[in-house]
Amino acid sequence: MGTLREMMVREMRLRSFETRTKNAYLKAVEGLAVYYKRSPDKISCDEVHDYLIHLLEDRKMSWGTVNSICVSLRFFYNKTLKQHQSTFSIPKRRTAKALPEVLSAQELERLFSVTANNLKNQTLIMTAYSAGLRACEVVALKVANIDSVRMMIHVQMGKGAKDRYTILSKRLLLQLRNYWSKYKPDHYLFPRQRKTSGTSHIAKSTVRSMFTKAKARAGITKKGGFHMLRHSFATHLLETGTDLRTIQILMGHAAIKSTTVYLRLTRKTFDSTPSPLDLLKIRTKTAKGICDVNDSSSMGNTIQ
Repeated sequence: MGTLREMMVREMRLRSFETRTKNAYLKAVEGLAVYYKRSPDKISCDEVHDYLIHLLEDRKMSWGTVNSICVSLRFFYNKTLKQHQSTFSIPKRRTAKALPEVLSAQELERLFSVTANNLKNQTLIMTAYSAGLRACEVVALKVANIDSVRMMIHVQMGKGAKDRYTILSKRLLLQLRNYWSKYKPDHYLFPRQRKTSGTSHIAKSTVRSMFTKAKARAGITKKGGFHMLRHSFATHLLETGTDLRTIQILMGHAAIKSTTVYLRLTRKTFDSTPSPLDLLKIRTKTAKGICDVNDSSSMGNTIQ
């Protein structure tokens, strides 16, 4: 795949793809070539479809994984080989989209509490939550990105190689000053080593592992990794009355559609919507005898 690989890499470089994305795209095309034992430019559209069915039905790959492969192959044939979609079409695959989990205020307080003995870990988690940062963004933060005058955090080269600004919490600023007085980072805010001169930042894998352990110590059983902090940031802003457009800008979403998912997570949407069951008068038997189920005082406090 030598020449074809170079052509594909060139197309990806023109679009400023991240290294991880480039590798994933190349791996997907290589997998197709290995399966048919032929150069991918000699493989027909129908054969590509058969390969995708093989991944789904024989290899039992998830919808999400096959979707990623579809995107990679579509790029190769439509962008690298310049084959028009009308003659070489790779259909989009349906994916099941589960709603992300959101941490409550009490769960966040427990999370910060269990990391209180490690100032660096606590500060990193606080920074991610209070500014809605991805793991790749919080580890790449530099000391110079903290603007205490304008109370903003400059996120450089976020997802899609895009810069943006997000809010700097007053409480976080105090935490950062305390953190800086102890560790004195001079370049990256969270360097790989405590005394590092700033030439490299802490690894994403280290941060994710740290968060998983802290979540377990805090007794949080909700599924989800470090990205839960970002989901919680957006949802909690929405619940305090922040408009979607502002949240979109703070999150760095290219389209408002990505932000609207938080409308399905916020309690604010449901708190003002009574269940039709609550509108009925129902007589039922309780430990105290027959009573009106609408009378909460008679129901006791066994369910919290």
